[in-house]
Amino acid sequence: MNDGKTHFFNFDDCRCIPYRYKSSSDGTMTDDLEVLVISSQKCQKMMFPKGGWELDESREEAALRESLEEAGVLGNVECELGKWDFISKSHGTFYEGYMFPLLVKEELDFWPEQNLRQRTWMNVKEARDVCQHWWMKEALDILVERLNSLKQQNEQNYPNICSDLVAKISSL
Repeated sequence: MNDGKTHFFNFDDCRCIPYRYKSSSDGTMTDDLEVLVISSQKCQKMMFPKGGWELDESREEAALRESLEEAGVLGNVECELGKWDFISKSHGTFYEGYMFPLLVKEELDFWPEQNLRQRTWMNVKEARDVCQHWWMKEALDILVERLNSLKQQNEQNYPNICSDLVAKISSL
């Protein structure tokens, strides 16, 4: 790119989309997907946890660490959603951003950046609306598509599991 600016490659950007399924009032899981967004340190724009990775850690480990540090959540990092190339408008720097889903298992009351950021659980439509960048929206769409596909596969592979269990329990 020859636009008169100096550009540098930065290969250390890992991001997570922390997600969970909403619980009903009786504590059972619903099909309502929620994602966690956090505020930027510099302004109140909302985004997903992100940051660089250390030489001694994998991208997945970095994504989990950043989610803990920035959003105060722990969970299972799942298969990469993809890699996006973009330019930081403020620094004129090229980034390769890797995005991972994180199925949240624990939300901490205290975490390293709790005084610097706000965290908010949102439904997918709300999160799409507040995401500032096209590639964040695209990664979110891929996550939703993947989760819906897995749900459909489970329903096809185990269509009668609940009714079969009810029948077995009733026969006891």
